[in-house]
Amino acid sequence: MAAEEAENPLIPPIPELVIGLIAFVIVFGFLAKKLLPNINKVLEERREAIEGGIEKAEAVQAEAERTLAEYKEQLSQARHEANRLRQEAQEQGAALIAEMRAEGQRQREDIVAAGHAQIEADRKAAAQSLRQDVGQLATDLAGKLVGESLDDVARQSRVIDRFLDELEEKAEAAR
Repeated sequence: MAAEEAENPLIPPIPELVIGLIAFVIVFGFLAKKLLPNINKVLEERREAIEGGIEKAEAVQAEAERTLAEYKEQLSQARHEANRLRQEAQEQGAALIAEMRAEGQRQREDIVAAGHAQIEADRKAAAQSLRQDVGQLATDLAGKLVGESLDDVARQSRVIDRFLDELEEKAEAAR
């Protein structure tokens, strides 16, 4: 019984311990040779992918910032150009309005001058026609008063002109 008591149930017998140790070394060696390089390879690939992704993200972010700066510059230039074009259009519009006003004024003056010329021509034509009509009436009346016909055209013309000149002098004197 002392031998049984000397044996500890927690400590395995030595042959089992040696066989277990040899099996452990074989399994550990197999895992170290086959599985560990695959695990390290996968971990290294992941690390490289993560670092490459970070580098790519930084490059893309830098490119995006540069592109944003370019777009802001282009937008600023476009706004400046739009303001310049707006100012040019306003100046051209003002010049066009002034030119149209001057042209309208000139046309108005031409129309007024043409109207005055037409009125003067009509007045002269009316005066001439009236002079002829008055002369004819005066000749007829004088012929009836005198009792003879004043058919001589030269005499009629002199008498009419003298009569109308006297009328004009009286009209001017009355003014």
